[in-house]
Amino acid sequence: MHTENDYYYEPATGHGLAHDPLKSIISPRPIGWISSVSSSGQRNLAPYSFFNCFSDRPPIIGFSSSGWKDSVANIAETGEFAWNLATRELAAAMNNSSASLPADQDEFQFAGLTPKRGRRVNVDYVAESPVNFECKLTQCIQLKNADGALIDNWLVLGEVIAVHIHRDLINAEGIYQTTVAQPILRGGGPSTYYQISDDLSFDLFRPSHVNPRQD
Repeated sequence: MHTENDYYYEPATGHGLAHDPLKSIISPRPIGWISSVSSSGQRNLAPYSFFNCFSDRPPIIGFSSSGWKDSVANIAETGEFAWNLATRELAAAMNNSSASLPADQDEFQFAGLTPKRGRRVNVDYVAESPVNFECKLTQCIQLKNADGALIDNWLVLGEVIAVHIHRDLINAEGIYQTTVAQPILRGGGPSTYYQISDDLSFDLFRPSHVNPRQD
């Protein structure tokens, strides 16, 4: 229920708060830890907090970049990329890979990570990460505002054509154990991350049938 005590603002004119609440409201968010390579062979690795899965058949994932950054440029050039699961153990390395390095420097080396070449794409993924997706670009879309004007934000979508999962994350029943992987999620503000726990989980099952209303 909304009341006159609601805090109201219009993003175009500013939020008037100490920090923009958008990233805290849409939170926590999975991390798009994206590896790519330029047409000349220069590796790149960078995390993106606007990331998710948008289709399961076929599997399509995507991330959004504020600005035409190296990741977007590389993927647009080569049509390939990889996604790497960011975990609690790899949090510091993931954060280091976000450093603003010159285009000719290697984030894998800077973050102390091991590159491993994909089986289906000519892109290196993070060997230390327990889950990796090899992806082919399906769409690279420049976003627009409500007036139809192009903005400097790019949505990159790719089909997952190969998946690597560490065997320890799959139990005897063949079920992937989400919390065992210890994924980290992005919160609001400049430094906030979250973890998940089985203690905080709950189940809801979709209604199988709803009787039509009879008056």
